[in-house]
Amino acid sequence: MILSDKDIRKKIEKGEIMVASQDGNHVTNINASSLDLRLGRFFKIYNHSQQAVLDPLNRESLEGVTKLIELKNPGEPFIVQPGEFVLGVTMEKIKIADNIVARVEGRSSLGRLGIIVHSTAGFIDAGFEGTITLEITNINRMPVALYPGMRICQLAFELMSSKADVPYSKKKTSKYQGQNLPQESKIAFDPEFEEIARQRTFRRLKENVGENEGLTKKKKALS
Repeated sequence: MILSDKDIRKKIEKGEIMVASQDGNHVTNINASSLDLRLGRFFKIYNHSQQAVLDPLNRESLEGVTKLIELKNPGEPFIVQPGEFVLGVTMEKIKIADNIVARVEGRSSLGRLGIIVHSTAGFIDAGFEGTITLEITNINRMPVALYPGMRICQLAFELMSSKADVPYSKKKTSKYQGQNLPQESKIAFDPEFEEIARQRTFRRLKENVGENEGLTKKKKALS
């Protein structure tokens, strides 16, 4: 069940949905069935020349590959070039209760300019707290200017059937709780990659053993 504007206000009053911004103007951005969030002043761009590939099995390949950009001057735009992918962040910080989830959706007006604000990460788990990292892509053939303070996305809130036993705030593997700046991927810390790395190491050891056995047989045949 998606919450209406009336219910969003009620949840905010009860503290089940918390929204914080420096100017407090987010209250005016409640729509019929969503809450608009505004673009922050921080961005991260990928330095393509530093890594040949971003490999989740190689944590070092995911570290230090972005450059943080802060727009300090009022009215200063961030220009998103055609085909470019950048990480942005919302001005607002949110916190949702253990029985509420949210979905990040783009704005139609920005979509008509070719701006996508999230690639796949449009779901916010119950218990999450922090800013929202935006995965911004320009699929237009023309550059598009984005301005801090503009409404960049909207959140639709849904009520769960019951409170989560293990909300995001208590999940051991939660990686983005409390984030403030645009946050790069932490996929390398997913537990399945430990198993994948172990399997790859075992395979390589097995291949090395096979190669050594083959060399030993060749030496014996020649002697």
